[in-house]
Amino acid sequence: MARTTSPLLVVVGGSDPVYRGYCLEHVAAGYDVALIDAKPPSRQQHLVVDHEVADPHDPAAVVAAGQALAARHPVAGVLTWDEYSLLSAATLAALLDLPGTAPAATLAARNKAAGRRLFTEHGVPSATSTRVDTLEEATVAASQTGFPVVLKPASHGGSIGVIRVDRPEDLAAAWDFAAGGASKQGPEGHGVLVEEYLDGPEISVECATARGRTTALAVTRKQVGFAPYFEETGHTVTADDPLLHQVGPIAAQAVRALGITDGVQHVEMRLTPTGPRIIEVNARIGGDLIGKLVHLATGLDLPRIAADIAAGRAPSLTPTARRTAAISIFYPPATGTLTARALATEPGPANPWLHQVTWLREVGEQVALPPEGNLATARVGFAIVTADSASAAHGRLAGLADSLTLEVAA
Repeated sequence: MARTTSPLLVVVGGSDPVYRGYCLEHVAAGYDVALIDAKPPSRQQHLVVDHEVADPHDPAAVVAAGQALAARHPVAGVLTWDEYSLLSAATLAALLDLPGTAPAATLAARNKAAGRRLFTEHGVPSATSTRVDTLEEATVAASQTGFPVVLKPASHGGSIGVIRVDRPEDLAAAWDFAAGGASKQGPEGHGVLVEEYLDGPEISVECATARGRTTALAVTRKQVGFAPYFEETGHTVTADDPLLHQVGPIAAQAVRALGITDGVQHVEMRLTPTGPRIIEVNARIGGDLIGKLVHLATGLDLPRIAADIAAGRAPSLTPTARRTAAISIFYPPATGTLTARALATEPGPANPWLHQVTWLREVGEQVALPPEGNLATARVGFAIVTADSASAAHGRLAGLADSLTLEVAA
């Protein structure tokens, strides 16, 4: 492998081409990229100048792989957009003396119990939370908190194992669901959290932090379904969203409380009757193509911003577009075998507002809704649209829903 002379960024994990392919494309447009992942690069191999095979969730393995890359190239920075690779990337950046959030702060972001403690210490509006290891402990914590409560694994992501419990008699079944999710969570946190349920619309604030200074860039308004589970079914980003001025300072306060100094953050919160309150802070670009929505709506390039910060460069934080972008995620009507899937409207010159339609499941495959299913088995596809306003974007998504065919046989 030839030694590079351009600034090289080491990207740890996050090579999923469907949800993260755009991230690698945007970073590779400005930097040489070396990848550390469990497998060699395949579909996006042309974007990578070098790679090392290592478990991206294992800090020691990533450090060894990163040192091998550093012996071959001048490394300018380390980054990841994979939730479970955050500690590995932070550890490698610190060892190579490169810009980045300290591993201890990254660990606080991964460990939701530690995050809640820091929010309380720093006066960040959040939720009452108790970490437990058994159903008996969960029963006591739920009684003290008051129903409804939310059970969630301490260090998971993607709403895995997260469930609302409205009544004491539902707690045992909910515990089995949450504990099942916790058995597969990352090692940065342990057990299950019993939390106060935050009622109100769910949003996220997309932030960029460089050398300890956080800028709130955009608000994502979320659609959540399949109660008592928390499946995210859609997202909408509007440039100049008036909510940004209200929730941006709270998001920045939460980022500071965790000690995060560098990178892009996805700060989730609910707009409760008592005001915005933090759900959690993810120290990486939001999933479900939120970064693409931000780019389409505002012109801000979150992967490139993250790359510039990782390389110690000043990122461009000036919006260049003013519109709305939205994604609708297609879920089947029931669990079973997918027998038909089609969308009558297609991207193309006749529909310039329809930016992307992607199918995730093929006819003949099994699909499963919660609680049996998860993101991988429940989602059939998605569509991304733009418009001059949120209402117009939602109208276009409604029109797509009318032209969508999804059929399942039990």
